[in-house]
Amino acid sequence: MLPFSKDKIFSVTEISQTVKQMLEGVFGEVAIEGEISNLKTASSGHIYFDLKDENALISAVLFKGYARGLILKEGDLIVARGEISCYIKQGRYQLIVKEAEVKTKGNLFAEFEKLKEKLSQEGLFDEDKKLPLPPFPSRIGVVTSPTGAAIRDILSVLKRRGRNLEVIIAPALVQGEGSKEQIVQALKNLQKLTPPPDVILLGRGGGSIEDLWSFNEELVVRAVAANKIPIISCVGHETDFTLTDFAASLRAPTPSAAAELVVKNAHDTAEKLFSLNKLLINSLTIKYERLNARLSLAINSKYLKEPALFFERKEQTLDDLKETLYTKIDTLLEAKANAKHLLEQRLALLSPQATLKRGYAIVRRSATGEVVRSSLKGERLTVQTSYDNFEVETL
Repeated sequence: MLPFSKDKIFSVTEISQTVKQMLEGVFGEVAIEGEISNLKTASSGHIYFDLKDENALISAVLFKGYARGLILKEGDLIVARGEISCYIKQGRYQLIVKEAEVKTKGNLFAEFEKLKEKLSQEGLFDEDKKLPLPPFPSRIGVVTSPTGAAIRDILSVLKRRGRNLEVIIAPALVQGEGSKEQIVQALKNLQKLTPPPDVILLGRGGGSIEDLWSFNEELVVRAVAANKIPIISCVGHETDFTLTDFAASLRAPTPSAAAELVVKNAHDTAEKLFSLNKLLINSLTIKYERLNARLSLAINSKYLKEPALFFERKEQTLDDLKETLYTKIDTLLEAKANAKHLLEQRLALLSPQATLKRGYAIVRRSATGEVVRSSLKGERLTVQTSYDNFEVETL
C-alpha cells in the first residue's frame, strides 16, 4: 500500500498498481451473475466480454486455459466465478473469469432466435428468393450512418479499387430509437431513384448485440427481403450475425469486405482481360517469329535459288521408282512363267498320250469312234497305241 500524502507525486503506474492490490485484496474470489454482451474471441484464444444487468456492466476476460470446452454466446445469462483485478494498461477494473456456468439464454438472444425461426418459416431467407449481384455495377447505394467508421471504410475501398463508380449515400441512424424506421425509409428512397442503384450496401461497424439490434428488427428484415435491388448486408465484424444477413442477397463480414465484393467481379474481369490480352500478344509474337523463320529459311533455300535442283532431285527419285517397278514386274513375270511351266508338266503326265506311252491302248468302235467299255461278237474295233492304229474284229 502506498503512503498517501498531499505533497507526494505518484506516477500513473504506482496508482494503478495500488488500485489493483486493493481490489484483489478486498474482494478475492467472487461469483457474479450477468448477461454476456460485446463478446469477442481473440486470435490468442482468450475470450473478452462484458457482464451486465439493468443498471451496470463490468468487463471480463476468460483466458484460453480456462475456456476449454466452454461455449459462450452473446446474450447468455451466466454465473462467472473469478477474481476482481485491474488492467493497469487501460486503467479499468475487470473480472478474471476462471469458471462460468450458463443459466439461461439472454432475452435478446432468445428474441433473435424466435424471430429468426418465424421469418425462416415464412420463406424470407430462402436462397431462391435472393437476387444475384450484378457483375459490373456502376451505381452503388449505401445505407449507413454518414458519420460512422463504416462509410469511411466503404468509400476508401471503392475509391481505391473501383473506377467510374457513382456512390449514393442514403443516411440513416444505425442504432437507438428511430433507427429501424430510418433504415427502412433509406432503402425505399434508393429504390425510387431513376435509375436506381445496381446494388445496395447496408451496414455499420461492430458493437454489442444491443448496438446491432436495429438490424434484427422485423421491420428492417422484411424491408431487406422485399427489396427489388440486390443488398449486401455488412453489419459489425466477422463474428457478428444479424437477421438482415439471412434476408440479404449476400452477407459480407465487414463493411470493407462488402465494398471489396462489389468491385470484385469488375476488378477480376479486368485482370482476366489483361492476362488474355497478354497471352494473345505472346501467341501472335511466337506465331510471327515462326513464320518469319520459315520465310527466312525459304529465301535462303538452294532450291529457290536454283529451282532446277529441285526438279532434278525429283526426276532422280522418279528414275529410281521406275527401276524398282520394272524389277518387280520382271520378277513377277518370271514367277508366273515358272508356275505355268510346272502346271504344263503336271498336265502332260496326266494326258492320254502319256498313258499310251506306258503300254496302254484306247479301243473305239470303228463305226462311231465311241470308246468301248464292252463289245459285241463280230463287232469291228479300232485299237490306238502310242505307235500305231489298227482294226480288229471281235470273236
